[in-house]
Amino acid sequence: MEDKDYKTIIESILFTMGESVALTKIAAAIELEQGETKRLIDELAREYIEENRGMRIMELEEAYQMCTSQNTYEYLIKIAKQPKKHVLTEVLLETLSIIAYKQPVTKAEIEKIRGVSCDHAVSKLVEYNLAMELGRLDAPGRPMLFGTTEEFLRSFGIHSLEDLPEMSAVQIEEFKREAESEVKI
Repeated sequence: MEDKDYKTIIESILFTMGESVALTKIAAAIELEQGETKRLIDELAREYIEENRGMRIMELEEAYQMCTSQNTYEYLIKIAKQPKKHVLTEVLLETLSIIAYKQPVTKAEIEKIRGVSCDHAVSKLVEYNLAMELGRLDAPGRPMLFGTTEEFLRSFGIHSLEDLPEMSAVQIEEFKREAESEVKI
C-alpha cells in the first residue's frame, strides 16, 4: 500500500471515532510500526495546515483526534447551536491549576493549598469534563483522587501535561508568602 492509502485509512479512523485514538491502536489497525504510523499522521496533519483545510489533527498524549480548524469557528456557530461555554471563575481556575500540577490529588490536599472548601469547584470541573476521578488513595477513609482529562488538554491547547508551564522559584516563593499571609488573617 502507498502512503496516500494509509493516510486515507487514518483519516477515516480519526473522523469516524470522533474521540482521540491511541497511536498503538491506529498502528495495529493499519498494520504498520508505530514510528511509521506517527510519521504518516504527522504528514497528514501538516497537509491539513499547509492546504488551509477545515480540519486539524491534534496530538493528545500519544493519541490523535480530528478537530475543526479554529479559523472556521465563527462560521460553525452560524450553522450549529452555539456550544455552551463554561465560565471558569478564578476559584475554578485555581482549583484546576492545583489538580493539573499535583495530580493525582485529593480534595483534602486541594483544600490545604487553597485554605477553603473545594467541593463545589471540583464538582464543577468534573461536570465540565476538565477533571475526573482517578480512583481512591490507599489511606484511611480512602479519599478520591482527581486528575485532568483530555478535554483539559484540548481546552488549553496543550499536547500533554509536560507542556504545562514550569513555575519559577520566585513564583513558588510568592505563592508561599500569599498562603502564609492568608493563614494569619
